[in-house]
Amino acid sequence: MKNKIKSVLAALGLFGATAAQAQEVGNPLFGTLLDTLLSHMVPETDVPAARQLQGAYYLDAREWEEFQVSHIPEARWVGYKSFDLTRLEGIPKDQPIVVYCSVGYRSERIARRLEQEGYSRVYNLYGGIFEWVNQGNPVRDASGPTTRTHAYSAAWSVWLQAGEKVY
Repeated sequence: MKNKIKSVLAALGLFGATAAQAQEVGNPLFGTLLDTLLSHMVPETDVPAARQLQGAYYLDAREWEEFQVSHIPEARWVGYKSFDLTRLEGIPKDQPIVVYCSVGYRSERIARRLEQEGYSRVYNLYGGIFEWVNQGNPVRDASGPTTRTHAYSAAWSVWLQAGEKVY
């Protein structure tokens, strides 16, 4: 039902995401939050679809301290407040890029910047690293696999339902 509503609103131009962009997360309340929090102005991908993207680069748009706690394996830190295009060195503009942060707000803005710079296959990870972890996918730190995830804040941590929360 939720996707039908999104599709009708998108067709009427009243909802930023197109029907093809309508994504799901495991917790419907989290999905409702994301639907209002995000502008949906860049293509979105959910966790299962992101995992299927062949040759995708994962870019972490969180702060360095958050990245150090854990990140998606093979992800490259690009930051948010200190974002700099030089951190994308070696990434072809036509390769799939999945940008993520805690829930998708910061990464959506970085993904938009990448589109403006000519990157053609950029996706915002709907639900961010929280949804990645909630769905049982691995994260790592500098030492290897970990169960820890930076929860951003106590208020936002309610959406992180798996692993060990770190602040």
